[in-house]
Parts: sequence; C-alpha cells; structure tokens
Amino acid sequence: MTRPRKQLPAHLGSGELRFGGFKGEVDYEVLGEPSGLRLGPLRLRGSLTATAEIAADAFRAGEAELKLEDGQPFRITVLGHSTGSNVAYFEMRR
Repeated sequence: MTRPRKQLPAHLGSGELRFGGFKGEVDYEVLGEPSGLRLGPLRLRGSLTATAEIAADAFRAGEAELKLEDGQPFRITVLGHSTGSNVAYFEMRR
C-alpha cells in the first residue's frame, strides 16, 4: 500500500522576474509557503507564466531573481521549459 503524499498549498500571484538583460512582470505558482523558506539548502518548486520567448530565455539563462507580489525576492533556478510553451519550471531558494 502506498502512502499518500501531503499536498503542498499553491501560492499564486504576479511578480517581477529579472535575469541577464530582462526585467518584467510574470505570473507564478509556487508549491508551498515562500514566507517559511529560510536560508539554506531547502527549496520550493514552482512555475512561471510569461510569453513563450521570455520563458525560453529564462530557461537559457538558468538563474534568475523572482520578486513575489509581497516584495520578497527569491533566487530561482529554471529547470525546465518546452519549446513553444509559455511556462517555465523552477526551484526557488533564499
């Protein structure tokens, strides 16, 4: 019998994404509570929604900063993106 995994709450909003030569608004979804994230190795996963070009550029850049609606800045590592998609997937940390 498999054990059901605890579902993390989704934290949705609009924020500011910054990476090599780009600064602009994106929508995001983070699984878990970002305000509870502390300095260290723990990370939360999420996704950002923008134009297909911006999502692809963020994936190519690899590292970026995402400022959430409440003004909290987080470092993100963009882990995945499908060609033509307007969604990129990331891990965030303090």
